[in-house]
Amino acid sequence: MTTQSSDATPPPGRLHGGLRPHEHFWRDRQVWLEEHGYMLRPRYKPDWQPSWLGTSKSLLSCEDGLAIITGGVLDATRISDGAMVMLKKVDTDIHPYEVDLGHFLSSETMTSDPRNRCVRTLDVLPDPVEGNIKIIVLPLLRQFDDPDFATVGEAVACLQQVIEGLQFMHEQHVAHRDISILNVMMDGTPMYPDMWHPRVSIMKRDYSGRVKHYARTERPPKYYHIDFGLSRKYDPDNGPPRELPIFGGDKNVPEFQGDGYDKPADPFRTDIYYLGSFIREGFLEVSVSPCFSAQHAHVCALQPYCNMEFMRSFVADMVQNDPESRPTIEEVASRSEKLFSQLASWNLRARLVQRDENVLVRTVLGIKHIFRTARYLVKRLPAIPTPTY
Repeated sequence: MTTQSSDATPPPGRLHGGLRPHEHFWRDRQVWLEEHGYMLRPRYKPDWQPSWLGTSKSLLSCEDGLAIITGGVLDATRISDGAMVMLKKVDTDIHPYEVDLGHFLSSETMTSDPRNRCVRTLDVLPDPVEGNIKIIVLPLLRQFDDPDFATVGEAVACLQQVIEGLQFMHEQHVAHRDISILNVMMDGTPMYPDMWHPRVSIMKRDYSGRVKHYARTERPPKYYHIDFGLSRKYDPDNGPPRELPIFGGDKNVPEFQGDGYDKPADPFRTDIYYLGSFIREGFLEVSVSPCFSAQHAHVCALQPYCNMEFMRSFVADMVQNDPESRPTIEEVASRSEKLFSQLASWNLRARLVQRDENVLVRTVLGIKHIFRTARYLVKRLPAIPTPTY
């Protein structure tokens, strides 16, 4: 493979929209990736010339002016069918189990179970330059809460699938060990039949304008657990596993604090904390969090909702300081289904009300929601949207 020096200066210069240092990895492999069936965007071609040069255009208005914030992932188009995918760079010296675990969870036996909510590994490419690097090919996904949930039933559908997915993993003796608001995503293709731009999710795939989409109730998506870099598969014959603390996206695990830093803990009980923390942060408590998704990195102003309080006591049990006091994933699944089944249809069809809405906004959105709900009832769409694909 012919590569360019990673310290070559790309036109027109980093400060004027040129490639950033962490993007050189992908530029240097563009031709090789194309030969293996994956086309990168024009920005990453070795002979790229910025489209805004010599024009009055702003680089921010040009598709090829969009840099990736981190170099670990990049979108691509699969040449064989035009499907959009994500390429993830995995350092097997640091994450020695990620590729094999992805293969296991994506095997025919595993994917035949509809409860499997683990992102599929589509392909694995050994890097032609660095022997410790492998590039895994994944479907293009969206953040789990982009766009906003519209109804309680839509939120419940998400939680059902996320809980179901962790239950499936634990049944396979796999602990995720890094569940967070960054590591739950959704397949947005039913909602976005014309696709979206992988770097700016509100734009069309060709960056020609804002992309239109259907609501979750109309075109139900599937939700997936992603990122198995810290995940492990255990042999049940060896007894309950114990692992020393390892920090993922959530740094607040009680058993990892203070004196617990050097004490082994049950990774499956820690997963329950992570799951509860995900629900708490995504649906119950207002916070501001840095988001580094496969598509973009930015500060997410999370605005959880007023009418998800029925989850609070349940979540409190999941995030108890004592790991042994937390429910098992089987108990979580059973209790959550009982809790959801007690919600009346009118509860499930209620609009999710964000905590920061003022009276005027709440009134206007409430009126719109009445008409939208009437349309859903006429179409006989279920209150908890369930994907059929």
